[in-house]
Amino acid sequence: QLQLVESGGGLVQPGGSLRLSCAVSGFSLDYYSIGWFRHAPGKEREGVSCISSNGGVTNYVDSVKGRFIISRDQAKNTVYLQMNSLKPEDTAVYYCAAEADLLFRLCVLPAREDDFHSWGQGTQVTVSS
Repeated sequence: QLQLVESGGGLVQPGGSLRLSCAVSGFSLDYYSIGWFRHAPGKEREGVSCISSNGGVTNYVDSVKGRFIISRDQAKNTVYLQMNSLKPEDTAVYYCAAEADLLFRLCVLPAREDDFHSWGQGTQVTVSS
C-alpha cells in the first residue's frame, strides 16, 4: 500500500526557511514521480513543485522559482522541499503526492492535481511575523 507522510511544517517569519519532508513507503521512488502541492484558505489547491521518477526532471510554479528546491534521497525513500525566503502568501497546507511515471511525463509541466492519485495528509506552513 502506497503511503506518504509529510513533516516539517510550522510557523516561520517572513524571509525564513523551512524544509518539508515526504517519507514514502510501499513503492519505489525509481518508478514514481512526486509532486508537492499547497492549499491556502479560499484558494484552489495548486502544484508547487515536481520531481520525476528518474530524478532528472524538476519543475516549479512561477511564484516559487528561485526560492524553493525539490530533491530526493532514494536511500531514505524521502522527497524534500526546501523553502527559502518565505512570504506570507506561501502560507498553506502542503501535500505531497505520488504517481507512477515510467515515461517521466508528469513533471515536464508544473504538477497537476488530477495527475496524482496517492496523497499524504498534509503539513501546515504558516508564514507570519
